[in-house]
Amino acid sequence: MTASPADVVVIGAGIVGAACAWALSRSGVAVRVLESGVVGGGATAAGMGHLVLMDHPEAEYALTRYSRDLWLQLAPEIPAEGEFRRCGTVWVAADEQDFATARSKHAWYAERGLRSELLDSSALASAEPNLRPGLAGGLLVPDDAVIYAPWVAQWLLRRSGAAVLHGARAVALDRDGVVLADGRHIPCGTVVCATGCAASAMFPDLPMRPRKGHLAITDRYPGFIHHQLVDLGYLKSAHGASRESVAFNIQPRATGQVLLGSSRQFDDESPDVHWPVLARMIRHAEGFMPDVAKLVVTRVWTGFRAATEDGLPLIGPYGDAGNVILATGHEGLGITTALATGEVVAAHILGGEPAIPVDPYLPSRIGARTHA
Repeated sequence: MTASPADVVVIGAGIVGAACAWALSRSGVAVRVLESGVVGGGATAAGMGHLVLMDHPEAEYALTRYSRDLWLQLAPEIPAEGEFRRCGTVWVAADEQDFATARSKHAWYAERGLRSELLDSSALASAEPNLRPGLAGGLLVPDDAVIYAPWVAQWLLRRSGAAVLHGARAVALDRDGVVLADGRHIPCGTVVCATGCAASAMFPDLPMRPRKGHLAITDRYPGFIHHQLVDLGYLKSAHGASRESVAFNIQPRATGQVLLGSSRQFDDESPDVHWPVLARMIRHAEGFMPDVAKLVVTRVWTGFRAATEDGLPLIGPYGDAGNVILATGHEGLGITTALATGEVVAAHILGGEPAIPVDPYLPSRIGARTHA
């Protein structure tokens, strides 16, 4: 059975796939989105929803800055259900070595005209009274924000007007479109693969690995924290190659709940909660914020994020044919970089001029074979 054709088929209805559909639809492209599960239910639901500026490496800075700017422009239009909050991020310095890193980041931001504020230990305590005494300080990046990403993914799809085919598991591509597990054929001119870790099933040569993460959310404690808080050790955890790591990352949600992360694990592909890792993650958070131990956790869950060898996403043509575009490999920054990814994908397909250099994200950089 063959469905009616679309100009572009986007495989995957997470936040990245939704952003691709929205960017293409705004340019008049007929888009169909294929989703095997729940819209926004994969890596999107396993992320913390942060919209955060990263300063290293340069390619990650360019993509996060571009995308964060797009989110801030879109923010007035996001309905209340999307829970957009421009709460800012405080990078917490545990000791003087971390505080030196905070000073360096502050100077780097200032050189680029970006807002940040260096907080000494007293200012940090005033900004976040529930942090433990004795921390060296921190760096406030006031324009960072958070959203409820699963809902926003659904909203972007509705806004795009793209046709969404639910329960559609893509298993193969041919010259004319996408083949589904149930035998249906979806014809199109171009395919965008935005399936996160699942992209490796269709393109096994991609050097990506699933990285498991745990999250916990509490009952409602309005005012317990005011900013997203991240310890500066997070940067080593996020980009490290170690099999297992935890870091302090905690967010205020619009509901008054507190969202707690983060953990990273390679080589564990079970969706089950790994209780020792979760306990280690929470103990680590208590080392920064002791009263975390008093909070009632109402839910814990895991998810998988697609990690590449060099830590940068794969955005652009797969092979020489030009009719398959990848939008995957974002690991923990897929929500932050979704809007920029959509714009870069649209530029590749429509022949426009991208707003940022795209070479660092091209799949060809890692030697993916030519798609037949």
